[in-house]
Amino acid sequence: MLGAIAIQSLRLLTSAATKRVSRHFLVAERALAGLNDAMTSNQTILSTASRLSRREFIQRTGSAAMLGVVASSAGLLSHATAAAGADEQKSLVGSNVFGWTQYARRDKKPFDIGEVMSALRDLGYDYLESFMDFAKPDSVAALAEQMKSKGLKPVSLYAGPKLHEADKAKGVVAQLLAAAKVCKECGFQVISCNPSPIGREKTDEELKTQVAALKEFGQGLKELGLKLGVHHHLPEMANNAREFHYNFRNSLPDIVGFCYDVHWVWKGGIQPADALREYGNRVATWHIRQSREGVWWEDLDTGDIDYAAIARYAAEHHLPRRFTVELAIEPKTQITRSAVENHRRSREFIRKVFGA
Repeated sequence: MLGAIAIQSLRLLTSAATKRVSRHFLVAERALAGLNDAMTSNQTILSTASRLSRREFIQRTGSAAMLGVVASSAGLLSHATAAAGADEQKSLVGSNVFGWTQYARRDKKPFDIGEVMSALRDLGYDYLESFMDFAKPDSVAALAEQMKSKGLKPVSLYAGPKLHEADKAKGVVAQLLAAAKVCKECGFQVISCNPSPIGREKTDEELKTQVAALKEFGQGLKELGLKLGVHHHLPEMANNAREFHYNFRNSLPDIVGFCYDVHWVWKGGIQPADALREYGNRVATWHIRQSREGVWWEDLDTGDIDYAAIARYAAEHHLPRRFTVELAIEPKTQITRSAVENHRRSREFIRKVFGA
């Protein structure tokens, strides 16, 4: 009898969570679709994001800071610090929700986030990365509840806030941190944040405002025990990756981390190995996609990006191992298999190449 009551209670909770997630998901899906369209269709941005030479890129700001800081008594490494380091080395493999919404539209089917979660669980993934509606923190809790009911872990969420407006940035950060408290309670670890593009390059003052907001947000997340990973699309890579570099060169690695979307950075003109040498110490999480001759490929395989070399660097430097597969589709992408099969093949690729 008690078992039956428990099962019925779980069903009711899961049903309620599904309804709450569905209520907010259309807004999130539209935001993600609009953002991706802006990233891929802005030809002005594409033409200005030129390939950087290795010498131009490796102009270091030169801070090998804090190497000489040693505790007066040896052996003061706490168990908490050791545990935190161990957590960074755990391999977690997830999938970003956006590609799944594209497949649903392509196949003229309604998008069902519950079905996606079940598929990912069955394929051996650990998590789904979805959109964080930071104006509605209850949707974060509902999403986490549904993930857990499907056998997945809350790991990372994606946000695209406007942080460049001087009169509004602090209010946006306050909203983000309020939602982040719910994220922490639910078990999430990382917020992947791509400050919203505005259709042109941001001015020096706008970038200064944005970085101040990122630092405030990152510090607040750190105090909660979460990590900030700044993500980039093509607009941030314009003018020799001006915004991309500005975000990092005017902040500290332990406050403003890196959601390293390897393909977007490559597409924006920076070689993956160069990005790792300059900003690898900031990596909090990864977005992984492949292309051939510049066109997004339907699954993870060999192609334009040498992921074997990236995997070696990540292992040798003990970088965090949160790998988010993002099988997005663009007009020239050739689709020959289902979303489920492409994600199955991609999960095997991550296991084979990254050992995760």
